[in-house]
Amino acid sequence: MQNNYQNSIDMIYIDPPYNTGNDDFVYPDKFEYTDNKLQEMFGLNDEQLKRLKSIQGKSTHSAWLTFMYPRLYLAKKLLKPEGVIFISIDDNEQANLKLLMDELFGEINFISHQYWKSRTSQNYSDKLISNIGEYILVYAKNITITSEFGKDKSSPTDYKNPDNDVNGAWTSSGIIRDDGRKKYKVTSPTGKEHCEAWLYTEENFNQLNEDGKIYWGKNGDAKPRKKSYLKDWSGNPFISLINNSEITTEKGTNELKELMGERYFDYPKPLKLVLQFLIMNNNKNALVLDFFAGSSTTAHAVMQLNAEDGGNRKFIMVNLPEPTYKINNNGEKIPTKGGEKAFKKGCMDISEFSRKRIRCASQKIQKNNLLNYLGNFDGGFKHYRMVEPNEPAIEKIESFDDAQKKLFDDMISPFSSKSLGVDGNASGVDTILTTWLLADGYSLNSKIEKKEFNGYWANFVEDTRLYLIEGTNWSVEQTKDLLNQIGTNQLSVQTIVLYAYSFDLETVRELELGLKQLNNKVNLVKRF
Repeated sequence: MQNNYQNSIDMIYIDPPYNTGNDDFVYPDKFEYTDNKLQEMFGLNDEQLKRLKSIQGKSTHSAWLTFMYPRLYLAKKLLKPEGVIFISIDDNEQANLKLLMDELFGEINFISHQYWKSRTSQNYSDKLISNIGEYILVYAKNITITSEFGKDKSSPTDYKNPDNDVNGAWTSSGIIRDDGRKKYKVTSPTGKEHCEAWLYTEENFNQLNEDGKIYWGKNGDAKPRKKSYLKDWSGNPFISLINNSEITTEKGTNELKELMGERYFDYPKPLKLVLQFLIMNNNKNALVLDFFAGSSTTAHAVMQLNAEDGGNRKFIMVNLPEPTYKINNNGEKIPTKGGEKAFKKGCMDISEFSRKRIRCASQKIQKNNLLNYLGNFDGGFKHYRMVEPNEPAIEKIESFDDAQKKLFDDMISPFSSKSLGVDGNASGVDTILTTWLLADGYSLNSKIEKKEFNGYWANFVEDTRLYLIEGTNWSVEQTKDLLNQIGTNQLSVQTIVLYAYSFDLETVRELELGLKQLNNKVNLVKRF
């Protein structure tokens, strides 16, 4: 993602491992990069590496910080300059995470340390104090240009219009400010005098009263209060305490059970928690990243909010293919401690469950006739895997001899889903094209057009780069058509990328010579 989405993400939400010491299902807690890997990734010398690993003295904390540091370092690079990140955490590492984020993002970019009441009942097994909450750290990449956060627009109940004010429903607030200011007298409509240190100067008070924006009580003789109108209300600032019976871990578990029909997953984050973060981000077109996706609550929340407010938010979920099973001494698959429920339901890894949840959420949203914006709703997604070539594919690459190449040599199908041994219906061309798009700095949702050259269809990306992968149906006729389209300005292309395994030497030479004779400067890249 560093090559394709740097400075592109509007909002990140992650729910990383909490370093509880338990054998958790989604992400085992005990991760640590090797010293050599850390030095390679970040160019650290020995002294810098030592400093990184000594942020906290205890080895368990140090291991967790070493696990989190590079991920958060890279996450910051993905954020737009005005982007924000929300991180869930509990007491085990919240203090260390705050120090780590202060170092990586800067103390000045700290927005909030929210406390979330995640439980409604006490845990009586706790020895001293029953912990019923967790934390969310919120940081900006650059707080000086971060877009204004959204407001809590929960329907206000205290706006009424008992006096038929022409400005509509209103509420009132006190205006006494006893802080040493000079007092002055005001007179109510009934003639009663009140002498206080008022919030406004006498001149400003008189103007508000003249405009009908002062409330004197039901009988017209109470101490004055300032009217605030519903028409001017844009919402209230969110507070640092999240205390809502609809936003608990129990609620998240029940939501998932209701959606999926079974309890596949323990303690997923409740939907409304992530919805609140999206609302706070205040961007209907946000690109949202969650690289500890788990059960994909974030994806569900993005789709839900889009359906409710007509937004066009997009999500990127990242999961390790964390297995729900392990192989015993007899070669049998047995469920892991935390993966038993999912394993029994046929989910072999957490990413499989994550995809299933997104599909179920999309279907449920589209069946809900109460939503206002389903006409614009997009509940689809693409799924990509990072896989290593298998032995047959590697052997073909290593033994390939370009000089002795035959047209029947197949250097494409070894990279299909089937050949690589993963689920899906991707062809070898699909895999090669997607890999190249990422290598060339394109995003996974780049604009791809099909271009025809005398019956041959090639992939044209972002109006700049043409990919020729399948070569068995390419001949001199296709070369002539391609050169003609470029020469007559029917096709404007900067680079042609050719999968050299598939094209014979003579075809490549013809294309090279033809491109050199054109006035258009087109770069030909041959890849093996």
